[in-house]
Amino acid sequence: MSGTPLVGWDDVAAALPDGLAVLDRTGRFVRLNPAAVALFGAEDEADLLGAPAPFTLLEEGAVAGEAAPEEDHSEHPGHADEQVALWAPPSGPGREFAYRSRTLRADPAFTVVSFRDVTDERHRQRRIAAMAQTSIALASEVSLGSTLDAVARQIVQADGLAGAQILILDSTGRELRLMGSAGLRHWDVFLDRLLECRDRGARLCMLDSLTERKPIVVPHRWSQIRQDPAWEPLHGYLGELNWDSFVSVPLTARGRAEGVLNAYFAPGQEIGGRTLEFLAAMAEQAALAVDYATLLQREREGARRNERRRLARDLHDSIVQQVFSIGMQANAVGVLGGRGEAVPAEAVRAFAGEVGALSRTVLADLRAMVHELRPPSSTRLGLQDAVSALVRSTENRTGLRFRLLCGRDLDAVEAELAEDMYRIVAEAIHNVVKHAEATAVTIRLGVRDHTLSASVRDDGRGLAASGGGRGAPREGERGGTDGQGWEHGYGLTTMRERAERWGGSMRIRSGAKSGTTVRVVIPLPVRVPEPARSEPDGLRRAPRAVPLSETPDPAPSAS
Repeated sequence: MSGTPLVGWDDVAAALPDGLAVLDRTGRFVRLNPAAVALFGAEDEADLLGAPAPFTLLEEGAVAGEAAPEEDHSEHPGHADEQVALWAPPSGPGREFAYRSRTLRADPAFTVVSFRDVTDERHRQRRIAAMAQTSIALASEVSLGSTLDAVARQIVQADGLAGAQILILDSTGRELRLMGSAGLRHWDVFLDRLLECRDRGARLCMLDSLTERKPIVVPHRWSQIRQDPAWEPLHGYLGELNWDSFVSVPLTARGRAEGVLNAYFAPGQEIGGRTLEFLAAMAEQAALAVDYATLLQREREGARRNERRRLARDLHDSIVQQVFSIGMQANAVGVLGGRGEAVPAEAVRAFAGEVGALSRTVLADLRAMVHELRPPSSTRLGLQDAVSALVRSTENRTGLRFRLLCGRDLDAVEAELAEDMYRIVAEAIHNVVKHAEATAVTIRLGVRDHTLSASVRDDGRGLAASGGGRGAPREGERGGTDGQGWEHGYGLTTMRERAERWGGSMRIRSGAKSGTTVRVVIPLPVRVPEPARSEPDGLRRAPRAVPLSETPDPAPSAS
């Protein structure tokens, strides 16, 4: 009795809840237990025999569980010697297996692997990490555009999505701007093409999410868009992405709509309750970032108002007193002159010196205060006239030759955006004057394809000669102004932040013989249709997207 096993090893392997497989020297399956067959989605063990396994075999002399260079060894659940293999089936989403392997003592040509499916567990870990990374981004001192880009990247990486976009509403709640994206190529005219699709009759599901204040799920959205001629302006751009279904989640903060989060799902990805909960949580993080940026902007505007009040008090308390002193000195000279007696030259020189010193102090203080107190140039004059006035002033002061080319529709740019663009151009001109050693500057300013753009090009010595050396940003890269060699620090950082505040980008090109060109591109916002009982202007009635409360049933005719 004692020499006879109670249960056969084949029976034990068949009853194991984890997968168990035997591999040969080439890493191909020799035996699999029923759990292993099920984990690989096969119907029978024979379907897998001879097929390559996703597991890495131990090299001769290696310690069991030692890291293999091509595998994923980020934090994963389980024992310390577990590794994680990524398996991509012929169809459907990929799976992740945590496994341990040992060579057979009786025959080292074979390796035994025990493994289990940890896809969902690692998915949850990535989502938790994404939330943590997003919180770090929110706490860091970066621009809103950079923060929302980071949120979009975390969403794509955590759930393996094809892409994500974050669009936010302006302060009026009527215009949308694309402020964050991942997975999709940065394209300055995306919103313009989106408007064109809407004008052709395409239905924008994100507007449903925005107006109804709830997530909208559209299964097989790409096949619908691909078959709809109204979406033709975006067929090429959206076709660059390998995606299928679409989800739009509203961004809300303190009961107020802040924008939408658009998620593009890869083919075969399921949109379950946990996925939607994760997207809602990330949308909440994005909404907090937008709300924080709005509050910060208001705080800065309040600080500016307070500073102007302080300057006004300083104007009264210091400059007025100095002017009063000048008046007293002038009265004293008048009294001396009225006596009809000769005034000593020494006394005249003393009066002149005191009045001159007071005048220079007053002039310096007035220039500084007037510069800070004056209304923004673009607000008073309009963007084109403000830049023209700046160019004339700089020409007279420096002798530089300027060529200013302005397009149409600049008057339609909202005042706050015009002010930021004016400040960007002014800073670029300042850098040319201070560092470029140029003789001529060309400025182009205009609105085209629903995009405000500006460029400042000089014929100076370029970045390398003027002290730069870290390289200009790549074409299409958001921001990237750190490569500018004119003036590292606050000025260029402010230029970048002003552009990114509106979802725009700044690019810099430079050469030793071609000078430097700064180009700023800011997409203009998409106007949100007014909610009404009838169909909003510019939108046609179409089969609506599927709300969460309904069973998804794709309608091929939906656009």
